[in-house]
Amino acid sequence: MENLLHVTPSHVSLPNSYAVPQLPQAKATPTDISLPVIDLSRSRDEVCRAILDAGKEFGFFQVINHGIPEQVLQDMESVSEEFFQLPAADKAHFYSEDTNRPNRLFSGSTYKTSKRLYWMDCLRLARTFPGSDCKKEWPEKPEELRNVFENYTALMRGLGMEMLHMLCQSLGLPSDYFDEDQSAGDMILSVIRYPPCPTPDVTLGLPPHCDRNLITLVLSGSVPGLQVFYKGCDQWDHKER
Repeated sequence: MENLLHVTPSHVSLPNSYAVPQLPQAKATPTDISLPVIDLSRSRDEVCRAILDAGKEFGFFQVINHGIPEQVLQDMESVSEEFFQLPAADKAHFYSEDTNRPNRLFSGSTYKTSKRLYWMDCLRLARTFPGSDCKKEWPEKPEELRNVFENYTALMRGLGMEMLHMLCQSLGLPSDYFDEDQSAGDMILSVIRYPPCPTPDVTLGLPPHCDRNLITLVLSGSVPGLQVFYKGCDQWDHKER
């Protein structure tokens, strides 16, 4: 529990284990590169083409007019902040460095593949589809956390499945190609906290990585810095929000 960064009021120096020798740099390019923004309120054919084009070019895109109420997103951010603001004693039992534990609070790294740590704390929860009452294994505090997270994950799964259906349609596959076995099982919710860092120019919140799951949906918070690797070259493009 003492490894959690956010429980320390302030950090005056960066431990050596968090220093990254060679940070990936965002390079200036001859032409501006804009990450795709896909408006889900447009016609289905237009959206399908846009998802396919964005997937082939970037593997990453932003969606707007997605149908998830703004209040749901605000509640998610609010209750997540409340969780991290809880007294340490209220969440100590949830802390674990066991990577096989599906529901846990941890710090520094997701899989502990090296000794290097990253400037983040994470509440990682699993929800099994179809129908399993996994929220019994989630934190009890704040009081509204379980209901807010349950509602959010249900809506986000619905959005993710609809985008997969449209991707399949654009590829000429049956729209339900990813249904059942390939999209069943655990949905992982990672609520990441990036505490203020004394020397942010020598560390990272997360390492460069490829997500290994079928699809990832990101709700970006108030901390900027998300970057996307573009076209296999040594170039990282910023996505602020």
